[in-house]
Amino acid sequence: MMGDVAIDSNTSSSKSRSGGAGGRRARRIRMTGKERREQLLDIGRMLFAERGFEGTSVEEIAAKAGVSKPVVYEHFGGKEGLYAVVVDREMRQLLDMVTSALTAGHPRELLEQAAFALLDYIDQYTDGFRILVRDSPVAQSTGTFASLISDIATQVEDILGLEFKARGFDAKLAPLYAQALVGMVALTGQWWLDVRKPKKAEVAAHLVNLAWHGLDGLEPKPRLIGHRKN
Repeated sequence: MMGDVAIDSNTSSSKSRSGGAGGRRARRIRMTGKERREQLLDIGRMLFAERGFEGTSVEEIAAKAGVSKPVVYEHFGGKEGLYAVVVDREMRQLLDMVTSALTAGHPRELLEQAAFALLDYIDQYTDGFRILVRDSPVAQSTGTFASLISDIATQVEDILGLEFKARGFDAKLAPLYAQALVGMVALTGQWWLDVRKPKKAEVAAHLVNLAWHGLDGLEPKPRLIGHRKN
């Protein structure tokens, strides 16, 4: 594979002495194609989180990996391909965490689990969340923050629908409320990403407090009290 060799400058003193006039000789480590791909993904993930898509170049990705630019193109077809794979992995990671967290039977505990799942992801995969909440390239149809919220909302839509039926509300409105609830948690998480105060459990408690008591006092037919009626 072209350029698929990393250079390790940490050599023993004996090798330095045997390098002759050339001085210290670098030890070459050859990576497999899979190892190189994972290395490029890790580097791309870090740079995209720090600088965004536009601020990251193929040249810098290749330089940090210790390879030539053609190696990046060979694995991903370019920066866009690398970015798409990184975003797809992060989306699946977050969706898996949310889906697996929703195990409780009581709706309020389900809200707690969903809030914790997102906050846990932010805590454990900070770079990934920074990538997801950044603006995606114009040509990128998925992986935007809006599509992220929509995908997670779909996971809780059925749960809300059942709760609506039990309370005598129109279950057809469950998607709207699912988007609203998940959007509230996601945007709060975006804010908490930088401030990190209060603690995670307290943030989750306040989110559930607002969401649950709002749902608890839900009007079957909400009314407007302002002057606008349409």
